[in-house]
Amino acid sequence: MEKRKLGNQGLEVSALGLGCMGLTFGYGPATDKTAAIKLIRTAVEKGVTFFDTAEAYGIDNEEILGEALAPFRKDVIIATKFGFKNGDSKQGQDSHPDRIRLVAEESLRRLKTDVIDLFYQHRVDTSVPMEDVAGTVKELIQEGKVKHFGLSEAGVNSIRKAHAVQPVTALQSEYSLWWREPEIEILPTLEELGIGFVPFSPLGKGFLTGAINAGTKFDSSDFRNIVPRFTEENRKANQQLVDLLQEIAVEKGATTAQIALAWLLIQKPWIAPIPGTTKLHRLKENIGGASIKLNADDLINIEAVAAQVEIQGARYPENLAKRVGN
Repeated sequence: MEKRKLGNQGLEVSALGLGCMGLTFGYGPATDKTAAIKLIRTAVEKGVTFFDTAEAYGIDNEEILGEALAPFRKDVIIATKFGFKNGDSKQGQDSHPDRIRLVAEESLRRLKTDVIDLFYQHRVDTSVPMEDVAGTVKELIQEGKVKHFGLSEAGVNSIRKAHAVQPVTALQSEYSLWWREPEIEILPTLEELGIGFVPFSPLGKGFLTGAINAGTKFDSSDFRNIVPRFTEENRKANQQLVDLLQEIAVEKGATTAQIALAWLLIQKPWIAPIPGTTKLHRLKENIGGASIKLNADDLINIEAVAAQVEIQGARYPENLAKRVGN
């Protein structure tokens, strides 16, 4: 698989990474450990070198990733995150320096590694000055425990404050054909500062795969049950985008998921999406998206399709929306 540089700090990753959240968190029951390890190792065999986890996904998430990648450690990039009280996203943010240091030590142990390649602040903590957060990560980098600093869902002001203290290698935020807000301010700022971009939910939390429709029933523990964009009414309205993308996909001999990923990859050379999945066939399908080459006419057609559809529903419920863009 093609490699890409995330920003100008020297971090090289596969064009597509693997988001590991869904293996244990957010999308229903946890995946069997053996199956999860097989999925991760299959990704490595297929050329994926970039793997994303977080303390907030449950300690088993980091432990599974650490065990799965141990045989390949020198060949892969592992990203994890700090920033929630007691590692629980339901308890709110906590990016105090002592907490950051504690998370770093625990993540190193669970990941079975002596260095974290990319350490993100999971959400901006408005109660802790960004200068203190960036300064603490800078110290961890100087101590050899972390290689690169990242932010997730941060706003422009926070990005600039952090970058002034410790160069930010990557920003991770949602970006896809059905959430394009980063194009307004975020992407120009990242380009100006030389920061890479790691889109999560590049397939619209599964919606852009075409496998979800108005009648889909989610597991009771699936967080999409509380996402306004996933109400039955909004799924029905948003189906038009998938249907139109499907027409383009058929012409290219691809799937809608592959078109969505190829579209992201062509936006900027310093973008590396991290689609997540628990299924081997979806993993292979997603990886195939990195080989789809879109031409100028394809991009015009995709933009025309996107312009026809006004996506319905907020991407987060109100309480979670307050945590992003700070």
